[in-house]
Amino acid sequence: MRILAGDIGGTKTDLTLTEIDDEGRRRVERASARYPSADFPDLITMLRAFLGAEPGPVDAAAFGIAGPVVDGVCKTTNLPWIVDRARLAAELGLPPGRLSLLNDFHALALGVDQLGSDQLDLLQEGELDPAGPRAIIGAGTGLGEAILVPTAAGPRVLATEGGHVDFAPRDAFEIRLLEFVSSRLDHVSYERLVSGVGIATIYEFVVREGIAPVSPAVEARFAREDPAAVIGDLALSGGDPACVATIDRFLRIYGAEAGNLALKVLPSGGLFIAGGIAPKLLPLLRSGAFLRALLAKGRMRALLERLQIAVVTEPRVGLFGAERAARELGLR
Repeated sequence: MRILAGDIGGTKTDLTLTEIDDEGRRRVERASARYPSADFPDLITMLRAFLGAEPGPVDAAAFGIAGPVVDGVCKTTNLPWIVDRARLAAELGLPPGRLSLLNDFHALALGVDQLGSDQLDLLQEGELDPAGPRAIIGAGTGLGEAILVPTAAGPRVLATEGGHVDFAPRDAFEIRLLEFVSSRLDHVSYERLVSGVGIATIYEFVVREGIAPVSPAVEARFAREDPAAVIGDLALSGGDPACVATIDRFLRIYGAEAGNLALKVLPSGGLFIAGGIAPKLLPLLRSGAFLRALLAKGRMRALLERLQIAVVTEPRVGLFGAERAARELGLR
């Protein structure tokens, strides 16, 4: 059985083609690739480029996509793509029942459910109930959230668009930050601040408020490199006060929303911090600002201190989840 799986993000897309035996146990990867998403006008064009080197039929496929999937169609949040399950199935020569489109955090939740301890970094040991619900939050190009509930019939995933809930400031700095972003946008969600673009926005505000001075050398790097990556690198090294202040505030806001999600789900099966940003900032996540903000929920602090909280360090976790979904379609 040949399985095609993809993890489609606003910045990059990972694809893999694998062969799996009839019991779904033996897996052989035939091809894999990572593409800059914006280099392609749509997913079909990308798949043609990927599969051109591996001709032959595909038996099942699944794609995790950064955006809501409604009636088999996804208009991607951070790409100008419309992905249609029926068109994709026709392109791949599959019946529609052998192809699945999933919200990217639906796929990521399925992948997290398969990870070992060596693919996680614990921020808080807590107590773990293997039968309890899991909550997943992750910042990258955007901010995603999902819930996974184990059941006798297999995991039930509740995909959400929780990253788009209203940003709730917690102090005078964040009230001014909200006013700053509100002057540009009609709606200020957590994703507007807890994301790569959000890091750049917070930096701009830090400099504007005079909290730290502008460095000409840093500004010059912004012209050549991704600003969020530059800010993160310099925060890790302590090489620029404005970058240090930016990432400190970013982690506080990120932690606050992770705590909000934890209160709504009570994930006794674990709270997982996923996405592309957390592993890159892992030393700073361990330093405390993130976890302090997560736990700062007044009378509910003791409840959150009981949770196991882990950073997902496996970069292909979303792809693993998509492959799992495709494998289950192929085995039906």
